[in-house]
Amino acid sequence: MNVPKKIKCVIFDMDGVIIDSEEIHKKAYYETFVSIGVVVSDDLYKTITGSSTINTFQKLVAHFKLDLNPEKLVLEKRKRYVNFFENDPTLHLVKGVKELIQHCCHKGFTLVLASSSAMVNIDRVFNRFNLTKYFKAKISGADLTASKPHPEIFEKAALLGNTPKENCIIIEDSDNGIKAANAAGIFVFGYKNPMAADQNLKNADFVIDDFSALQKII
Repeated sequence: MNVPKKIKCVIFDMDGVIIDSEEIHKKAYYETFVSIGVVVSDDLYKTITGSSTINTFQKLVAHFKLDLNPEKLVLEKRKRYVNFFENDPTLHLVKGVKELIQHCCHKGFTLVLASSSAMVNIDRVFNRFNLTKYFKAKISGADLTASKPHPEIFEKAALLGNTPKENCIIIEDSDNGIKAANAAGIFVFGYKNPMAADQNLKNADFVIDDFSALQKII
């Protein structure tokens, strides 16, 4: 494991890394799929995990040859997500991630959030769990011209963190996110979230399943 010797910036994905929200995203997506009359297989759904919502619906509209507006589908899915988010009292941070964030800050690392989620969803999470004070910058899917697995999000994160790529690390939990990190040339930890047993982390530089163990590495 060739972790950068001088880590200066830690780039976090959000869904599945900071917050266990993958399940409510999935519920919101599948409610939307049902509403427009399409059947999305598990295999097809896996190909969109980690992508922005607009990219997902653009892909599905093309795949199913739908005469529907992807932007309107994004709004439909977002309404359902917000409903789940606001009415699910069990929604929680990933175990050990707050301690990891505080550890990184204590070490003097710059923290950047790089998520395909909409900024309104990012802010909703950061406000609910009081995370804003720890991060120098936040990037959402709307800030990008291309979605993961394109490297743009992580290249931009390194720039916003004012840190050379060789001094950055990324924490990701999706195949698309890990591929984006690979393409950006930045060391990536694949986080094996127990809530998502079917993750493909084979392209990660190192796989972890415990954030307290990661504290001992970085």
